[in-house]
Amino acid sequence: VQLQASGGGLVQSGGSLRLSCAASGGTFRLYAVGWFRQAPGKEREFLAGINWIGSSTNYADSVKGRFTISRDSVKNTLVLQMNNLRPEDTAVYYCNAQRGNLNYWGQGTQVTVSS
Repeated sequence: VQLQASGGGLVQSGGSLRLSCAASGGTFRLYAVGWFRQAPGKEREFLAGINWIGSSTNYADSVKGRFTISRDSVKNTLVLQMNNLRPEDTAVYYCNAQRGNLNYWGQGTQVTVSS
């Protein structure tokens, strides 16, 4: 599976961004998928995940209530809607797909939130 993330950019505090991840080359609909981010000098952290059928989601406490993950297994896309962004949300955002011992990452998209 190849993953291509897009939608990052510069936004003011309190603003919104919508990240997309386009999947190709595999049976995307069978994978659990999620979003992670990595800020400079910090480890990559989990943000949000959704199971393969799209019936269950989970979120990190830091983004719960502000970010929403969704998937379209017909269009092979994963979306992260980010609202009420804060300067501490500044990071490179990565999409991820997992199935068993298979684990794939997108190339990352930069999100910068100015105060």
